[in-house]
Amino acid sequence: MAVKRISIFPLPGAILLPGMQLPLHIFEPRYRALIGDALARDRLVGMVQPKGGGPQPALFDVGCLGRIEDVEALEDGRYNIVLEGLQRFTIVRELDASTAFRQVEAELWDEKESGDLLSLGERAALEQEARRFADAQGYAVDWNSVVELDDYSLVNIIAQIAPFDVAAKQALLESQGLAARSELIIQLMQFFGRHDGSGDRVTLQ
Repeated sequence: MAVKRISIFPLPGAILLPGMQLPLHIFEPRYRALIGDALARDRLVGMVQPKGGGPQPALFDVGCLGRIEDVEALEDGRYNIVLEGLQRFTIVRELDASTAFRQVEAELWDEKESGDLLSLGERAALEQEARRFADAQGYAVDWNSVVELDDYSLVNIIAQIAPFDVAAKQALLESQGLAARSELIIQLMQFFGRHDGSGDRVTLQ
């Protein structure tokens, strides 16, 4: 695995997968500095989930490197950006950086999923569970567009946008192989689709 210095954007509940896009609104001064620095250098930003709150929370070991593909610089210093996922990474250590934003040394994964396909049964099971979950949550979905997505896009779009908790999102990010991620999504939709007597949704945390 190649080792790279990465400037990171810790954000709970948000994951990025290779080949997928993630729109972000950047308003905190330290992350405005991060985006400004990335634009002046290589346009690369590492997305990683924090394990807790506070100004310097511990980080999950695995994140994803993204490239800023689109940017709108607002007059007050904020940014609207779109990140495109490149490669997942495993943090080796956090660096003692003088910047306002955090930096890590990380090993880049050798990504091999872009050519993965689901079997007809796996695809049908995912679509069926997604319909059931969306109906239960009251989501309006354009299913005609959904069925036209290729397997890779379908699985990873659901992984990124589904309203699961931080631990579940991290499990999806770290899962290897498209079929394995698809099966995990089905299990999570079944799990998070349950309600207790008070009407509160269950979580994995």
